[in-house]
Parts: sequence; C-alpha cells; structure tokens
Amino acid sequence: MVFKRLLGSLGVGGPTVDTVPDHGAAAPGRPLTGQIHLKGGDVGFDVEHITLELVARVEAETHEGEHEGAVVFDRFTVGSGFRLAESEQRSIPFSVMLPWETPITELHGQSLGVVLGVRTELAVDGAKDKGDLDPLHVHPLPVQEAILEAFGQLGYGFKSADLELGRIGGTGQQLPFYQEIELTPSPEYAHTVSEIELTFLANPVGMEVVLEADKRDGLFSEGHDALNRHVVSHEGAAQRDWNAVVSSWISRLVEHHASYGTHSSNGHHDPYGSHAHKDHHAHGDHHHGGSHHRSGPGTGTVVAAGAAGLAVGVVGGMVAAEVVDEIGDAFEGDEEESGEEEA
Repeated sequence: MVFKRLLGSLGVGGPTVDTVPDHGAAAPGRPLTGQIHLKGGDVGFDVEHITLELVARVEAETHEGEHEGAVVFDRFTVGSGFRLAESEQRSIPFSVMLPWETPITELHGQSLGVVLGVRTELAVDGAKDKGDLDPLHVHPLPVQEAILEAFGQLGYGFKSADLELGRIGGTGQQLPFYQEIELTPSPEYAHTVSEIELTFLANPVGMEVVLEADKRDGLFSEGHDALNRHVVSHEGAAQRDWNAVVSSWISRLVEHHASYGTHSSNGHHDPYGSHAHKDHHAHGDHHHGGSHHRSGPGTGTVVAAGAAGLAVGVVGGMVAAEVVDEIGDAFEGDEEESGEEEA
C-alpha cells in the first residue's frame, strides 16, 4: 500500500508526496527501507524537511477507564534543504532503523491484531502537512519467533495482543509503551492460570522476556499476579532447547512465584532482578500525545502466532481487516488533536 497526499495547506497546485515502503515485513532493530516520490507543484518550492514518523495505536488505563490513541514512537528526518522545481519529479530513498522494542504485528504472515503505521511529514516554505498513514508490518526476531513457537508446541494458544501505555518497572524498557501477547494456558496449568501475558523487550545484544500469570481464585495472594523476567541473548538462539527453557519459566512463574531470585534464566547475574512490575500511567485523554523522538540527520542515514499450534486465527479475517482499514482516519484524527494540545 502507498499513500499520496496533496499539501492542503498550500492549496491546489502544491507539491505531492508518495511514500512507498519496500515490500515485506521489517523486524525490530532492523532497517525499514523504501522510496519517497515527490512531484513539484505549479511553482517551485523550498523543501525544509521530509520526516517519517512511526505511529502505534496504544491503549491506556485512566481513572475514567480504558482509552485508545496514537503514539509517535520514533521520528526520522530523511531529507532537507533543497529546491523542488515546478513539476519536478524526484525520488528520495530512505533507510531507517526500527527501534529494538518495535512491537511485532505478525508471525508467519498471520496478523496479531497490533496496528502500526508510517506517516510522512512534508515541510515546504514554512507550511507543514502530515500525510496519510501507511500500515507498518513487523515480523519477530529469530529469538522471538523461537519462543512463540515453543509456547505453541507446549500447548499454549494465542488469545490476543495489544499495546499498553506505561512502563514495566525493573526492566530496561525504552519506549513509552509495551506489547502484551496474551496466551491461553496449556492443559497442565489450565486449572490454576487464566492466561499468560508475554512481553518482549529487545535490545542490540539480547532481549528481556517478561511473563505474567493472571491468577485464578485462590492461587496467588489477593490483588497480586505472578510477574517475572528473564534475559536471553540473540547469539546462539537457534541452538537452544526453547521448549525446555519456556517450560522452566512457566514452572517458576506459576509454582514458585513467591521465591523470586536475582539471577536470570541463563545463570548470570541479572542487573534488573528477576522480579518486575507494571506501571500504567493515567494520562487521561491526553495519552495519545506521548511520543519518543529521534529526529534529525544525527540519527543516521535515513532512512505469528500461527506457528506450532499457537492459534492466531481468532484475530484474523474481519477483525484484523477492520483495524487496518481504520488506520488512516483514526490515527490522523488522534495526531491532529495531539498537535493542537502541544501547541
């Protein structure tokens, strides 16, 4: 999918921008590439900058209940300071690095129901215009895929996935939100746990895996679900017995939740500790204005769970299609409102 936008603030005859990401899904910590096609208007224009924004639909828990909105979680300047002549056609290639904590949206071509987008901002002669959103598809890193496949092979099922505004204390989380992948328990734990929530917090050397077990009555102390974290490395992921690793994680989470240690699953000292906690920020209706910016030339050249029995079909079809179809109107409305608040 591509998007084309007339620079409405300049009226009829202004330049147009057509952003075309390369085909295929990107991955966390990997480049997102493509081309930005510009066409000059009825007169020449000075282009001040072209900026790509990464946008996510995020849920937030507030005193009034749960709300959804758009969060810009990264921003890249991909071109600046040039003259676009009358009717001139110019293409600008881009290659931007996705943040390591970018949520995954699909596994083996199956949608997880998480909505991300890429939006282009064109600033010309003092006027700015934000283009429509183009869906961003992100597949998991090898270690993430291996862990999801292990859950599937152990009898866990995919329930849903969403993005939560807030931070998980005791972790190295960088983005202002985190992804929760909700799994139905395996038959072994179905009588004690209602669901398992899985969060990946990747970084250049490895990944933190945060697991939460939602209690059934009588298992944990009132008001406190079991939550712990493990540190894994990208290196050597293909050689690990992930079924055994994941099985040990769940055993520790469910059966030994009261005995959190201070070592990670690989036996090395865990600088964050194995116990984590989730902090949900109450931002009211302003939560969609939150963003994490990495703008400017200094950021570098400009730039599921259908495997192994993890049943992602429940979020496919109509539900996923409706979410993708609404990405333009819904995200654009949130961001414009956010911009007015910031001004």
